[in-house]
Amino acid sequence: MKCFDCPRNCGVDKELNKGFCRESNKIRIAKIIPNFMWEEPCLTGKKGALAIFFSGCNLRCKFCQNYEISHIGKGNEYTPQEFKDLLNSFNLRDFSCIDLITPTHFSSLLHDALKGFQPPIPIVWNSSGYEKLETINKVASFVDIFLVDFKYFDCQLSKNLSCADDYFKYTSACIKHISNLKANKFKGDLMVEGMIIRHLVLPNNYKDSLKILDFIKDNVNNPIIAIMSQFTPTKESPIKNKLTPIEFKIVLSHARKIGLDKGYFQDLSSSSTEFIPKF
Repeated sequence: MKCFDCPRNCGVDKELNKGFCRESNKIRIAKIIPNFMWEEPCLTGKKGALAIFFSGCNLRCKFCQNYEISHIGKGNEYTPQEFKDLLNSFNLRDFSCIDLITPTHFSSLLHDALKGFQPPIPIVWNSSGYEKLETINKVASFVDIFLVDFKYFDCQLSKNLSCADDYFKYTSACIKHISNLKANKFKGDLMVEGMIIRHLVLPNNYKDSLKILDFIKDNVNNPIIAIMSQFTPTKESPIKNKLTPIEFKIVLSHARKIGLDKGYFQDLSSSSTEFIPKF
């Protein structure tokens, strides 16, 4: 069966070949971290997430912190039924959510695995934002919370850093769509449904961040945002310097100025290799 899960529209028969994501017709998992605490507090709570890191990616970010799995690929393969059995092998009440990390290129397989699955905790779709509306609609049948990256406004920047000059076109449409699809709902301090929009401020590109914030303000109802400072240069990254305090301050000040004050704002100390999981 040919794959059209993401905007790449490879049309590759993954039984025979690998797509742009460098994955085949099985779900490949690089790492599972139980009680994972490195997500937004309204997702992790006191128990943490059952974090599932998938191999491969439909983007190709040159600065990716998880380069080992997104570009090189590691992990064990599962059929949809084996993946469902894997989830059921955990006592899911021991966690605050199921955190599906970089799942987009396995959308159809995950839909087969999780349709009708009703865990006692929310399922989080933790993605790059580079998705198709058809895919969002498909996975919304089992996903409760969309944790969506909004990386770029400028097309040339997304082309240079992630090989996707149409990133804004697709991500902006998906974010607007999810905003209307899933209202933000909480049970106590924990989010049970809705969307959190993440934005990583890139060194030397804070003006792009300001445009993204303006878009969110103008197009998303009651947005919850997470502005991140954790960019950490890697040997593969074309950006070799960390974010400066003044760059981050400008972005945070603009967010507050336009009323985007609901959410999370990282400290600059988050820029460290200590926060990159070992694969």
